[in-house]
Amino acid sequence: MSRIGKLPISLPNNIEVSVANDNVVTVKGPKGSLSTAVDKDIIVKQEENQIIVERPTEQKRHKAMHGLYRSLINNMVVGVSEGYKEQLELVGVGYKATVQGDVLELALGYSHNIFMTMPSEVSATAVTEKGKAPVITLESNDKQLLGQVAAKIRSLRKVEPYKGKGIRFVGEVIRRKAGKTASK
Repeated sequence: MSRIGKLPISLPNNIEVSVANDNVVTVKGPKGSLSTAVDKDIIVKQEENQIIVERPTEQKRHKAMHGLYRSLINNMVVGVSEGYKEQLELVGVGYKATVQGDVLELALGYSHNIFMTMPSEVSATAVTEKGKAPVITLESNDKQLLGQVAAKIRSLRKVEPYKGKGIRFVGEVIRRKAGKTASK
């Protein structure tokens, strides 16, 4: 039995879950609505205030899908009830971030500023405090989309190991390298 797949998903009081005939699971809550198509072999049942995900056989494919869909449904339940938040830090001289509407403007040391349009499901805020690195805060109810947007922003200027300049997640530890030593 899958250690993750066998765990039931407990539903908070303010969450509605519906499973359609074509195995499409829809979760509605205070932060919005999310839906995903579940593999036709995987069985999704709702009992009282819990969702149970079961697999028909012990095939390798069914074992893999069992834990996957349980995690995806759990991520949707957490997303529509609490939401997800990701913080990115811009470390470097002259690195700036501003948000106007749904457009994120980044000054990352290139010859031109980078303009990124945020998806409608993701909200972005940029905070710049004196003496500290600018911080971009992304919030969404969709964990997968939030991670994808954060990874895209981070890829615009990856952290380099010598000075530690670039875009990093808040709290991320960067492995630093020693520079060249002067020869005599």
